[in-house]
Amino acid sequence: MSIRMIYITVGSAGEARALGRALVHERLAASANIIEGATSFFWWQGELQEASEAVLVAKTKSALVPRVIARVKALHSYDCPCVLSLPVEDGNPDYLDWVAKETV
Repeated sequence: MSIRMIYITVGSAGEARALGRALVHERLAASANIIEGATSFFWWQGELQEASEAVLVAKTKSALVPRVIARVKALHSYDCPCVLSLPVEDGNPDYLDWVAKETV
């Protein structure tokens, strides 16, 4: 079973909580972690921006990545949210099995 980590940036810890809870509740992710206090620099609409954000990291099966991306886009407050799928090449086999069992 191929597992992925989904890296998502959001505008606040509250939004991260709501999004993470939805993904786990809907069994699109086995777990989600929130990292608060991120500072981001990026270009948006031709201007250099700086923003306080939170990072949400969700763990899921590779087969669910398209559904996770679609759900994040539907729930996210940004026009163009950062949603990146990162391959998990290795890890605790028991944990990886658990991720696979806890997702649809």
